[in-house]
Amino acid sequence: QVQLAESGGGLVQAGGSLRLSCAASGKFYSADTLAWYRQAPGKQRELVASITQGGSSHYADSVKGRFTISRDNAKNTIYLQMNTLKPEDTAVYYCNVYGTIYWGQGTQVTVSS
Repeated sequence: QVQLAESGGGLVQAGGSLRLSCAASGKFYSADTLAWYRQAPGKQRELVASITQGGSSHYADSVKGRFTISRDNAKNTIYLQMNTLKPEDTAVYYCNVYGTIYWGQGTQVTVSS
């Protein structure tokens, strides 16, 4: 079992910034690729960004240049720095061990216009 705990969501005005964190524990391997997904009301969950153990990252086109994913392998934690937020970024953000059934509980991000 792997446990994932997100934090850092909240309400912010358009153009603002937030930093999300996700701490992994349990049978977690530092070699795993980790990812952030988001799900807006009435929409499918979508991949926002992912990062390998070595730090190689991938981003959805909609967040490129605005969001940065990073990880601290010593702390088994990943981060999502979100800048220049837009109302369309409003969603519940989830942490995931990429390609597995392990998900966090989600953290709400709301961007007001």
